[in-house]
Amino acid sequence: MKAKVNFRTLMMTALVLALPVVVAAQGQPDKIKTLETGVNNAKTKVALNERKIAVADSLVTAGNQLLAESKAENKVIDADSKKLDKDYAAKQKPLLKMSTSKDKAEAIKAKADLKALDLQYKADQKAIEARVKDATKKQTTGTANIAKGKNAKGSAQDALKTSKEALKTAQGKYDAATAPAEDKSAKGKGKK
Repeated sequence: MKAKVNFRTLMMTALVLALPVVVAAQGQPDKIKTLETGVNNAKTKVALNERKIAVADSLVTAGNQLLAESKAENKVIDADSKKLDKDYAAKQKPLLKMSTSKDKAEAIKAKADLKALDLQYKADQKAIEARVKDATKKQTTGTANIAKGKNAKGSAQDALKTSKEALKTAQGKYDAATAPAEDKSAKGKGKK
C-alpha cells in the first residue's frame, strides 16, 4: 500500500509540476510567432534600404556618365564651331574682294554669293547652338542626378544602419525565446 501511495504522490507531483510548463508552452508559440514576424519585417526593411542604396548609386553613376558625355560633346562642338568660323572667313574674304570689283556683273554675283554664304553660316550656327543647348541640358541633368543620388544614398545609409540594428535586436529576442531551456540555464550559470 505504501508503494501505491508513493506512486500516486509521485504522479500527482509530476502532474502539478508539468502543468505550468504545458500552459506556458501553449502561450509561447504566439510569442515566438510575433518575434518571428518582427525578424522577417526587419529583414525586409534591411533589403529595402539596400535596394535604395543601389538605386542611389546607379543615379550617381548615370549622372557621371551624362557629365562625361556632355564634356565630350562640348569638345566636339567647340572644334566644329572653330572650323565653321575658319571656313566662313576663308570663303568670305575672296567674295568681299570680288564684291568691290569694277566689273558690275562680277560684283553683283559676289554679293549674291556673299548673302548665300551668310545665310548658310547663320543656319550652321543655329545647328551648333542647338547642339550646345542639348549638351548643356545633359550636363544639368547629370549634375542633378549626382546630387539626388548622393542625397538619397545618405538617407538610405542612415535608414540601413537603423534597420540593421533593429534586425539585430529582433533576432536576439527571437533567439533568446527559441533557445532550449538547457541553453538558457547554461547561459544564466555562465553569466554569474
